[in-house]
Order: sequence, then C-alpha cells, then structure tokens
Amino acid sequence: MCGIVGVISKQPVNQLIYDALLLLQHRGQDAAGIVTMQGTKCFMHKARGMVRDVFRTRNMRALPGTVGLGQVRYPTAGNAYSEEEAQPFYVNAPFGIVLVHNGNLTNAPALKQQLFDIDRRHINTESDTEVLINVLAHELELAARDLPLSPDEIFRAVAGVHRRIKGSYAVIALIAGHGLLAFRDPFGIRPLCLSAGIGADGEREVMVASETVALEGTGHRVLRDVAPGEAVFIDLDGRVHTRQCAEMPQHWPCMFEYVYLARPDSVMDGISVYQARLAMGETLAQRVISTMPPSQIDVVIPIPESSRPSAMQLAQKIGKPYREGFVKNRYVGRTFIMPGQSVRKKSVRQKLNAIGLEFKGRNVLLVDDSIVRGNTSREIVQMAREAGANKVYMASAAPPVRFPNVYGIDMPTREELIAHGRTLEEIREYIGADALIYQDVDAMKRVVKALNPKIDGFEASCFDGHYVTGDISAADFGAMEAQRRAQPEEEEGPARTRLALQSEEDGR
Repeated sequence: MCGIVGVISKQPVNQLIYDALLLLQHRGQDAAGIVTMQGTKCFMHKARGMVRDVFRTRNMRALPGTVGLGQVRYPTAGNAYSEEEAQPFYVNAPFGIVLVHNGNLTNAPALKQQLFDIDRRHINTESDTEVLINVLAHELELAARDLPLSPDEIFRAVAGVHRRIKGSYAVIALIAGHGLLAFRDPFGIRPLCLSAGIGADGEREVMVASETVALEGTGHRVLRDVAPGEAVFIDLDGRVHTRQCAEMPQHWPCMFEYVYLARPDSVMDGISVYQARLAMGETLAQRVISTMPPSQIDVVIPIPESSRPSAMQLAQKIGKPYREGFVKNRYVGRTFIMPGQSVRKKSVRQKLNAIGLEFKGRNVLLVDDSIVRGNTSREIVQMAREAGANKVYMASAAPPVRFPNVYGIDMPTREELIAHGRTLEEIREYIGADALIYQDVDAMKRVVKALNPKIDGFEASCFDGHYVTGDISAADFGAMEAQRRAQPEEEEGPARTRLALQSEEDGR
C-alpha cells in the first residue's frame, strides 16, 4: 500500500505535490519522493522517512517544473530498508520515463527473468516497481512508430502491460516531452481517481491521486475514478485522452481500503469510506445481538482511530452509550514491527492510555477495526482490566484475517495470523477477552456493495482466501513467507511500517 499523485499544470507543481503527499501520508510512512519535469529534464528527490522530514526548503527549490508526480511508500515487496527502492523510479530509454506505483505484482519474479532473457533489460533492485517501469518502457518501445508519441501508441503500450503483468497496480508515469500517463489494473484493486481544477494562473490543471482527499484538500474538483483497466493520458497542454486498455476488465476494489487503509473522508469507487464503516458497524451490531444480550454491555468503547464510525453505529443499534475510553499519544511511532515483543508491548502502552472513569466497574465492549496478530488486542484487553473493567468484550469490525494478502498490503505470514488455523474460542482465550465477536464476511460485502451496486465484488482475500487474479498458489505463499523471513530487522531509526494493522495513526 502506497500513496501516489501526479499533476500537470502551467504553474510550478512542487508545492502542490508536497501538499498532496501530506494528505496521503497515512498510506505510507517509510519513504517519500517527488519528481518534476521541466522541458525534458527530470528533477528528483527521494529518501526514507515521512514527507515533512524528507523535503526541506533546499530540496523543494531543486524541483522546478510544471509537471510532476510523487509517492509515499509502504514497503510490501523488495528491501524495506533500501533507499534506492524508494519511488519514483526512472529509466532513460525510451524517451525517459519516471513512474510511481501503488500495489504489488504477483508475477514479478517471472517478469524479471523475462526482461533479462528476452527484452534485454536489467533489474538492479528487488522492487516490483522497477520491473513494472521496465515492462512499460519495453511496451512503449514496441508501440512507438515515430516521435512524438501519439495517445494511440501509448494506449497500445498499456494494453501490452496489462497482458504481461499480474497483480494489483495503480500507476502514474511521466513520459519526458509528452505528458502524464495513469492506469489501473484490470480488476481495479488499488484506488486511483482523477480531478480537474484551475491553477493560480487561471489555466486548467489536471491531477491524479490515490484518494479523493488528496484532490479535494488541494482545491481540486473530483471528476471520477479511473476505471479498472483504463488508461488516462494527459498531454502537456492539459488535454485528457482516455481508453479502456484491458480485454476483460472487472471491478473488484480492495475491501481493506474501506476497513482500515483509506481516510474516512475519502470516496473510493463511488463509496464513501465513512459510510462503509458505518454500515460495517450496523452488521457488527447484529452479530453482537445474536451472540450476547446487549443488557450485558454497559458501554461501547472504540480503539482509536479507524474503528470509531463502526463503534458509534454499533452503540446506537444496540442502545448503549458510546464513550472514548482510550487516549492516543500521536507523538509515538507506529507499533507495527519492533525488535522483540517486549519492546512492542511497551510501545502499545506508550501509544494508548486508558481513562479509568470509563472502565471502572463496567462491562465494556471494545471495538477495533481488525485483529491481525492479536498481540495488541491482548495488551489492550489487559489495559481495560487494569483500568477497572468488570468484563471486557472485544468486537472486530472486520472478519477474521485468515489468509495473507498479496495485492499490496504487507500482512504477516500465515503462522503469525492469529485467526489462521485457530477457532474463535482459541482466539478469545489468547487475547484474554470474556467474549469475542467478529464481523461476518458475506454481510460485510453485502452492505458495502449496496453503497455502489455497479461494482462486481470486492478483493477480500485476507478474509475469504479468494484471489481474484487467479494466479496464486500454496507455493507462492511459501516463497513470499521465505522472502519475508529473510528480511533483516531494522537496528536503528523509526519503527518499520510493515502493516500489522493495529489502530491507525493520523486520524484516518
């Protein structure tokens, strides 16, 4: 999972891209990068860290140009610590292409070998984004008949990319001297939306980004989502050309965007993220009522932040008060990966503190967005008991996470998933709750799909084990888990932003 943005304007775009990346910071905190283009020359700065730390005044001054793109990185493939794997990526032939990518290519190893053996292209990192940009470059070389490139030739190249690569990908690329290209995988797994606005000089300004919040927050009017399999090319004069480039596109957006990843004020594929979380709260309330009498619950307390809409709706449906029982320290780093569980446990305590008044002598129902490893849930249940709770019940707005995700969410291995191979009772015992209630998979899909009946379904493989691209096997899981185990632990610096999916940062 990453956040990407691209813009074509008549005014310098460095500040606009920076502002958009700040609005997308929740989608990646490991690295950030911006590239701008002036004429046919590219100017790039990228590094590990958050946006506000990566870009200083001197860096921004070194990014001239009226065309550009940016990315905030959340490593899901390759070396999480290699600064050279921060995006954007660049290739100089043909034309000069710079690219940012949100997603994960499931056939990257095979493509890497093809690029070397057949296309005579060398891949120097473990990043699937470098594979993707080289596939695009090769297809553009095949499609090009003369200069300048025509939109038809660009769209033929994108069609070639769709035929070759598998997995999830939302892509924004700059082609030197030509313009900005954006496209989305044929299933529309990862989000991408398009806007048009008026720049400071009164001229048309076109922008593409992962979430609508990045467009609206920078003063742009959202036009629509980029359709699955569609390519959008914006030339240097701001003219927008579009074409469906996939043979059989389907619409299967990622369910975890609505559960956890996206900001609640975004709209993705015609569905309000906030409204989706409210709907999940309603179905979770039904599960609670069918599991235990609401009379046994005194108060409903969310685990900040993204569980709040679901918790509020649940509390209303079961007729119980909603209370804020935990205060989050926003100045403590993420707890996703720490060097040892003892450090992780300490970090959870530093991040959250219980308000004893809301727990003392009460039967509390804690609501979280999801339970992945179970370690944080276990610690939070214990915190509630120490704060004086009589009974501690736990409800998850998401169903049990039983399977790895291969489409751009870096979840733990199967053995690390608390719900993999365990019964509900075994999970309840592990986290120490008096009762445990999970969301129902089918009910969740039904209520969120009702918000946009036009979509075909949801990519919800971490819940139901169905991988929509149809190319994932048990052997693939083994290879991915071996690669993950081979990754070194970070010795110093900020905590790694691998997604163990505890309660989120930045008010999402």
